Amino acid sequence: MSTQQIPVVVLAGFLGSGKTTLLNHLLRSARGTRIGVMVNDFGSIEIDAMTVAGQVGSTVSLGNGCLCCAVDASELDTYLETLTRPSTRLDVIVIEASGLAEPQELVRMILASDNDRIVYGGLVQVVDAAEFDATRTRHPETDRHLAIADLVVVNKADRVPQPELRRVQDAVSGLAGRAAVIGAAYGRIDPELLFDRVARTDDLDGARQLSFEDLYADAYDAAHPHERHPHTAYETVSFTADAPLHPRRLMDFLDSRPDGLYRIKGFVDFGDADPRNRYAVHAVGRILRFYPQPWPDGEQRLTQLVLIGSGTDGDALHKALDDCRVAGAHDMPEEHHMWGVLRYVPEPGQGPDAGQEAEDDLP
Repeated sequence: MSTQQIPVVVLAGFLGSGKTTLLNHLLRSARGTRIGVMVNDFGSIEIDAMTVAGQVGSTVSLGNGCLCCAVDASELDTYLETLTRPSTRLDVIVIEASGLAEPQELVRMILASDNDRIVYGGLVQVVDAAEFDATRTRHPETDRHLAIADLVVVNKADRVPQPELRRVQDAVSGLAGRAAVIGAAYGRIDPELLFDRVARTDDLDGARQLSFEDLYADAYDAAHPHERHPHTAYETVSFTADAPLHPRRLMDFLDSRPDGLYRIKGFVDFGDADPRNRYAVHAVGRILRFYPQPWPDGEQRLTQLVLIGSGTDGDALHKALDDCRVAGAHDMPEEHHMWGVLRYVPEPGQGPDAGQEAEDDLP
């Protein structure tokens, strides 16, 4: 992914919530996706199980192509610069917030970074379903952390009765506002919820040698059967339109997108409003970005979007996007209709997060 921006995901949660278990699950299930991880303590990551290939300074290279760094907050920019070098070929970076800094400070640092090879990938807050009330008592800042999260994982959902789990999820949803809220056991969420998985093969036929990582993942799956676990409840909606979208109506949809809609990705055709470019869209939680790109030669002009969330209404999302289509020549957008979109286009030379965003929502 050296030619594209690398999403940086902040993973937060108090001690015992299962944050590190979730992180280990992401590493175990990488299977071709190269993950860069920033943590305080190597001891919390199952490096032995992932096979250490070598160690230089405070960075270890894992046998599955992932990298792990031990950092503190003051070193964040330095290690982001290291991990985003094209030679690392990383696809995503996950920062474990515990012990580094307050989650919102890490989010601010990512948004303010001058590194144009990264893009904000969301704040994921992990909570313990069985200890939620006790955690709020011990850590009053829990409510504040949930309020700024983009995604909340209610972990250890298998340890509480269903009525109690629903109560906790309702309480979390009330505190988390528009964030997506999902349940999980053993931190086992689908990585596709957080980032795009990458399938790499060793030859053009798609076959590759069975790796230690594959064997380890298979053994873990056998020891933790899926049927015992509450599965991540999230929805993916795909939308394609061969007619342009009206920028004003699309911005109305994006500005009022429903609770639980976590990620939006894809490309938008705005027709005559900007006939030279298609616009890549990247939305995570409150953060929205558009990236104008020249249309590839010979490619059909289509709007293609994927929306990912929890508790969303797929039919309603489809209808809302259908209503954004240009209805005909009388409805064709003009250049000034793009002003709302252009607020979310980063300024040249100022990195991907230099444009308008909802950073003011962070306390």
